[in-house]
Amino acid sequence: MSVGELRAAVRARIMPDAESGYVATCEEIAVVTQGETLDEVTANLREAVALHFDGEDMAALGFVPEPTIVVTLELAPAHA
Repeated sequence: MSVGELRAAVRARIMPDAESGYVATCEEIAVVTQGETLDEVTANLREAVALHFDGEDMAALGFVPEPTIVVTLELAPAHA
């Protein structure tokens, strides 16, 4: 990323968790959340990211005003 270039997306990873269903973590910002279903964890992730950025100067953090959230879903391999 060059000086003055703002990121348009926040990258997150969702992984299965034996105790809580799914866990979502962001790579660039300090956000971690969980949910019992994929729908719940993605809703919680959106809320957690919004709360993290609430009242912040987005440009000072290196992001556009309303960044999207790009999610990678990690799944355990299926064994036959």
